[in-house]
Amino acid sequence: MNFNAAAPASRARRLALVVPALALTLLLSGCTNILANFLGEQSEPTGETVSEELAPYYSQVLSWVDCDNGAQCATATAPMDWANPSPETDIEIVMARHEATGESMGSLFVNPGGPGASGFDLIHDDVDFAVSANLRENYDVIGWDPRGVGRSTPVTCLDDEGLDDFIFGISDSAIGSDAWLAESEQSAIDFGQACLDNTGPILQFIDTQSTVRDLDMLRAIVGDEKLQYLGYSYGSDIGSYYIENFPQNVGRIVLDGATDSSISVFDVGLVQTAGFQRALENYLAACPEMFDDCPFTGGVDAALTTIRKLYDRYDANPVAAPDGRMMDAGVLDIAMSTALYSQDSWQFLNDLYSEAARGETDTAFFLADFYYSRDLDGSYTDNSLEAFIAIYCVDYPVETDPAVLVQQQELMRQASPTTYRDFPPTGDLTCLNWPYQYIGPEITELTGEGAPPVLIISTTGDPATPYEWGVALSEQLQSAQLITYNGEGHTAYNGGVGCVDGAVDAYFINGVVPKADPNCGA
Repeated sequence: MNFNAAAPASRARRLALVVPALALTLLLSGCTNILANFLGEQSEPTGETVSEELAPYYSQVLSWVDCDNGAQCATATAPMDWANPSPETDIEIVMARHEATGESMGSLFVNPGGPGASGFDLIHDDVDFAVSANLRENYDVIGWDPRGVGRSTPVTCLDDEGLDDFIFGISDSAIGSDAWLAESEQSAIDFGQACLDNTGPILQFIDTQSTVRDLDMLRAIVGDEKLQYLGYSYGSDIGSYYIENFPQNVGRIVLDGATDSSISVFDVGLVQTAGFQRALENYLAACPEMFDDCPFTGGVDAALTTIRKLYDRYDANPVAAPDGRMMDAGVLDIAMSTALYSQDSWQFLNDLYSEAARGETDTAFFLADFYYSRDLDGSYTDNSLEAFIAIYCVDYPVETDPAVLVQQQELMRQASPTTYRDFPPTGDLTCLNWPYQYIGPEITELTGEGAPPVLIISTTGDPATPYEWGVALSEQLQSAQLITYNGEGHTAYNGGVGCVDGAVDAYFINGVVPKADPNCGA
């Protein structure tokens, strides 16, 4: 069963993964085994006062050991359920750290997004992608796998073959038919049950609020009285809720590719859908002059019509790839979306559309596999998709009102007529059939009352976390200062834009807050 029909809309991954391509294939094995056998450099907890039941977690002593690439690794223990902590159900949180190359000002936690992306991999494998040399000199940079992700107590659902079928499988029934719908729903039920069977009760507690509680504990046990934090994309969700829940512990926080917590999950998907439509049109407008091999020469409107016909063609008649998987419009869509995250990837769009016009599948599956962390041998290198769904389904309520669903479907069609696929208005079948339902956080504006100044970075041409979200968050948080980057792509810091990089580094190192939005790249 095609995942694009059964699960949350592929492009509604609220942040998309910011990890570099290198992180797709580099996996560190055995770190936790090392930690179990050797006592390394120890962190001294802050010793702050917490409730008696939480004291064992906030007072634990971390042991950092060398684990390749110049990094150190450590494992912390967290309660599965922060409301009812019990040693019998504790979970593990795994971290990677690169110590400051100069005199350390303390720790800087980094999250790359997702939800479901590995902060461990990002910092362990490619710390220079995550932060500048200036920040590396002044901070011990730490990445961690949030609960449910990667090396921390993980969400586990299907084996590689099962994931292939869930993501890429295609029904024999006509799209929209009763048989197709029944098969879609059964696929969602089976997936949720597999996740519950293979993950266990922690599946109920793979939510952003629990991750925020974990982060505050990590701050304390590495010995920092205040949190210094850089969150990309969905990582800005974690950061903004931290600011709301722990304003007294906020140090210097930067949220890049920021999201707006005050809007519904439908509005998240709607704004993202419109954002990808804009990004596609920007690519098509620039393509003829930018590339000698641009497959579109007749103007933006003509190109959009051509792409719409490709969607219709491949939904009606999917084409087999050399490995037997079938390329339908869903594969074409996720491939296109992946290449639209960065202007540097637009060349892939030329190849994608040129090949699709000829009935070829190489670039489509290359991009889709990158997005889903699927390796050349057919193995999935991480659990980012499964963790994403687990977090998504407990973080958001699911719409069930038939009249509202029909209205929402029409709004989606209007937002992106080029790529819209006309499925029945059933709502999110995966989350409707998930073993655990929405537990929060509440959809509300955040104020962060009492927190010191924080920075919000938003990019005007960002399709995944659109500019208006960063503007909204900067207006809601009482102490936030917006930094606008006028450009294309998802997130902006450490991407070679001096205006953005300089403002962020000055803030983290010297506490300098811009007096006004520097309006970078204008």
